[in-house]
This record gives sequence, C-alpha cells and structure tokens, in this order.
Amino acid sequence: MNDDRTGQIAVIFVSIRNDTDAAGYGEAAAAMDALAATQPGYRGIDSAREVGGMGITVSYWADDAAAIAWRDHPEHTAIREYGRALWYDSYFVNVSRIERAYDWVRP
Repeated sequence: MNDDRTGQIAVIFVSIRNDTDAAGYGEAAAAMDALAATQPGYRGIDSAREVGGMGITVSYWADDAAAIAWRDHPEHTAIREYGRALWYDSYFVNVSRIERAYDWVRP
C-alpha cells in the first residue's frame, strides 16, 4: 500500500474550510499538489475531507530541510495567504518525524 515512511517528516495539516469559492479552492489544491510533487525531498501526500468541511492532509518529506523549503516556497506562501483570506475558517499544522510505519490490506 504505502511505502515505508520510517524516518520521513510528516506535515499534518488539519483545516476547517468554509463554502467560499469551492471551484477556486479545488484548482488551487490541485496546483499545490502538483507543485509539491516537483520539490526536492517530496515523498507523497494523503488527504481526506468530510462533507462538513474538516480536512486532513499529510505531506511527507525526506527531512526537515525539505519540509521547511516547501513551507517557504513562494507560490505555496502566496496560496496559503489566499486560503487564510478566503477558504479557511481555521487550521493547524503538526510536524512529526515518523518513527514506525506499517500497513494492512485485507487478504
């Protein structure tokens, strides 16, 4: 299922999104996913959103430097400010190093 992510940095973004400009949000999210995938140290992303607006996105990075470079990327910074102004009611970010990783798949 997933690659072994042991040792990677997980940036966990939990947000509450409002109903403003859903199409614009979708376009921006797709653009940021594509841009992140081109960054050095990018290792993948998992994301889910409930109907009520809460979403969780976890991006995976090779190391702290790669995660910080993504945080500080000019296009990412600009869209983050736009999101604060328009799409999000709140969010928080947790950054963690993955100590163990495993998965299970129904046989």
